[in-house]
Amino acid sequence: MSLIIVLAGILLLFVMIIKKLNPMIALLLTAIITGLFLGMPISKVMSSVSNGIGSTLGSMVMVLALGAMMGKLIEDTGSAKKIVFILIRLFGRKNIQWAVLLTGLLVGIPLFYNAGFVVLIPLVFAIASATGLPKLYIGIPMAAALSVTHGFLPPHPGPVALAAIFHAEIGKTLIYGLCLSIPIAILAGVYFPRFVIKKEAGLMENGFFISAEENLPSGLKSFLTALLPVFLIVAGTIGTTIKGDYSFKSFFLFLSDPTAALLTAVVVTVLVQHSGIAKAMESCVEGVKSIAMIILIIAAGGAFKQILVDSGVGETVKLMTADLNLSPLFLAWLITAALRVTLGSATVAALTASGIVLPLIGVNAPPELMVLAVGAGSLMFSHVNDTGFWMFKEYFNLSLKETFKTWTIMESIVSVLGLLGVLLINTF
Repeated sequence: MSLIIVLAGILLLFVMIIKKLNPMIALLLTAIITGLFLGMPISKVMSSVSNGIGSTLGSMVMVLALGAMMGKLIEDTGSAKKIVFILIRLFGRKNIQWAVLLTGLLVGIPLFYNAGFVVLIPLVFAIASATGLPKLYIGIPMAAALSVTHGFLPPHPGPVALAAIFHAEIGKTLIYGLCLSIPIAILAGVYFPRFVIKKEAGLMENGFFISAEENLPSGLKSFLTALLPVFLIVAGTIGTTIKGDYSFKSFFLFLSDPTAALLTAVVVTVLVQHSGIAKAMESCVEGVKSIAMIILIIAAGGAFKQILVDSGVGETVKLMTADLNLSPLFLAWLITAALRVTLGSATVAALTASGIVLPLIGVNAPPELMVLAVGAGSLMFSHVNDTGFWMFKEYFNLSLKETFKTWTIMESIVSVLGLLGVLLINTF
């Protein structure tokens, strides 16, 4: 009976989202109504809502805020554009997809998906114009790279929130996510468009990219600032895995903490840019403003998650699936994928699924891999109820059929390959 109530709650959430109700309000209403119908006293429901919001945001709000600051600083200082121009020159027209793919991965790590898409889309159009290649041939690698970073790599909101809920180590999640992201982005972003898009002849206009590089920071500074958070977290995580007690262990523990790593990266970026501290602080404020609603949605998702946990629904799912002989990681992916197709929003689907699959974490489903399995499921089959679907359609001026054949299939490839990658890592 409890699962039927949860399904009804998800249906209610779906209807409210279809009616354009704000996802934060929709999640909070769904959490409260679902808790009441599950037989929880009103005082317990509101206590669970508060606890869910607090536990979810408590360990990640600074990571999200600092990550947003970092992304906005990189955007405003021109580092993202500089990285693009350098990679284009290095790869040339023949390997232009690889350049765009690598650009999307590098820029996508510090920038959230929507911000990364808006920053890179003018450059994609400029590259297509200069090379004579179809826009989609250049655009799909960019979108695939941003999707994998959005689904698998902290400090994006989804992976960070899931890591907090599942008590996963951010460093390990990032390392595993990098192992998945690169091959998946190559298959979905480079080889997939070669099968579905016919290239057209064209000539590179010599000097196009060089002339556009005026007033941008140096290449070394651009790469340093964009990748510094990743380098710090990965270095700290690797350092903490060394057995024994040594003098630098506390230093590595400091670096492995995502808040410390991002704070260090923000300070370094502010110090090396030339626009002045006041201007940099304005960028930081704007960056946090841009994700304010995302943070509130995550908070509301944490409330719904806690209702599902405190009502025992997760344990019910665990008992019902115990005899199915299915991998908990596959089950987590399947539940999240179903929610993604139903609800549209990847973040809402992932947060909703987390409360259901939390009890499945165990020896055969480490928390870091559970983060990635749910992240992969949240990217499955994006269609008309997803804002990313319409953004891609409108920017590239596609029909619905063309959008399904490109964007939807690309997202599904990323999702399925993500699941297979998670299962493969789990076997070792």
